[in-house]
Amino acid sequence: MPPRSRNPISRRERPAKPALTRAGIVATAVEILRAEGLAKVTMRRLAQELDTGPASLYVYVANTDELHAAMLDDLLGEVDLDTAAGGDDWRERLVGVLNSYTLVLFAHPELARAALAARPNGENYLRLLERLLALLDEGGVPAAQAAWGVNVLLQSATATAAEESMRAQAQQRAEQEWDALSHALHEVDGRTHPRLHALADELLSGTPEERLSWSFRMLINGIAETPVRRG
Repeated sequence: MPPRSRNPISRRERPAKPALTRAGIVATAVEILRAEGLAKVTMRRLAQELDTGPASLYVYVANTDELHAAMLDDLLGEVDLDTAAGGDDWRERLVGVLNSYTLVLFAHPELARAALAARPNGENYLRLLERLLALLDEGGVPAAQAAWGVNVLLQSATATAAEESMRAQAQQRAEQEWDALSHALHEVDGRTHPRLHALADELLSGTPEERLSWSFRMLINGIAETPVRRG
């Protein structure tokens, strides 16, 4: 029988584990995301980090999709809602907020793809929606068009970030595909494809940032001019 310790530590004297909270679980998940990537954010790994059992976590988050949505909402706190890009033009300020949202997703490419299926509903997401609606209202966009329009704007931004993240992971292949497309467009026969021949340079022009901002402006103008029709 091993000798008994002369200075036993009572369980009552040991430091108590911090109480589990949804906010604490999400914060820990985001820490793992930043350090090791989304694939490492599992219920088992979270339970280890929080010194508890995986079953305890399901009291606070129902499943992985809900966890991803909560993580995204946490990261949306980084979106610049007060951007003054473009001065007093409400459209340019709206583009600035959408660009900021997209850049947050660019910084977390794996979560950008998950965001296509996991829609957040936390406080940061609600603040983002409120800001977008306020800017559309400032521009005189009818309420129904604004309500449907914010969904289109965020879907476009999220899909763009997800697509870009996949391109970044296969950068060399993406460059080869772009070079192949450029070659094909510039070699096209002007007699059979007159429009492609004439617009080859324009089809390939613009930086990714310029194209992103233009796509948002195009969507905003369409939202402002397209009435909602029901029934």
